[in-house]
Amino acid sequence: MREEIFISGRDIPGVDPVLQLWHWPIPLYLFLGGLAAGILFFASLYTIMGKEKLYPTAVKKAPLIVPFALAFGLLFLLIDLKHMLYFWQLFTTIKIKSPMSWGAWTLMLITPLSVLWCLMWIKDVFPKFDWKFKFIDSIVEWAQKNRKPIAWVQIVLAVILGIYTGILLSAFNARPLWNTSILGPLFLASGMSTGAACIMWMSKNPNERKLFSQIDMLLIAIELVLITHMFMGFMASTAVQIEAAQLFMGGEFTIPFWVFIIGLGLVIPFIIEVMELKGFHIPVYIPALLVIIGGLIFRFIMVEAGQVTRYLY
Repeated sequence: MREEIFISGRDIPGVDPVLQLWHWPIPLYLFLGGLAAGILFFASLYTIMGKEKLYPTAVKKAPLIVPFALAFGLLFLLIDLKHMLYFWQLFTTIKIKSPMSWGAWTLMLITPLSVLWCLMWIKDVFPKFDWKFKFIDSIVEWAQKNRKPIAWVQIVLAVILGIYTGILLSAFNARPLWNTSILGPLFLASGMSTGAACIMWMSKNPNERKLFSQIDMLLIAIELVLITHMFMGFMASTAVQIEAAQLFMGGEFTIPFWVFIIGLGLVIPFIIEVMELKGFHIPVYIPALLVIIGGLIFRFIMVEAGQVTRYLY
């Protein structure tokens, strides 16, 4: 028989709010959503600028993976739901103050739009592709004529989706690590960086590769600034947020965060891309793969570490 003495209600398991419910499907969903947002942002941007022919991978090829990324992301989200059969109730109301509502409606709009985008360009990528359905040709013809208005709608939705993946976490005020306004812009920058890395990897055009390497370098720099600002805010805040920051400064997440995210996921790809621009020949898949893996690990660590932190007073 084991005897325990509780001197405070705080010591009793389950009394304090504990969140250990979000496992691997959620960070995968956040990663795929950010990747899709990044790719669609650049596809829309260069369509609006009229540079479809200059950057065919960004506009035509890379977006072909977006519907699959969104579909798998939604599948992982569905797997995580406790009551799967009631997911449709998110679409019966709009709550402006709810990040979940924003995310649900954004995904409902951007998913079919990404499919329409693929329909527009799939014959440019695969010339021998045959629909077998004539009515699709009329849809594609209409979309081609209106591709710039479609791109304007898509770029707005892509930005909302990218920011939402961070706001989804920051809306949990009871988690000190997530309780920061930096997460929205940080997740947006990270998603755009993984999108740029994916385009850079898929492209066979040297000019397009160079452009997206430069874009990725800029986004990596922005991420590092935002991460620095986030930790500075934690260290100047309440005791619980200082404790949250210390998880990455000597705590259990120190090595994976600084080695796999900051080192391998941001700093090393940045250095490699600088070397590439200086004339050193380095396979493009190396920095691209490091950025993508770093973005994935970043979401796993942020989701897991955030659930460890809590307010005790």
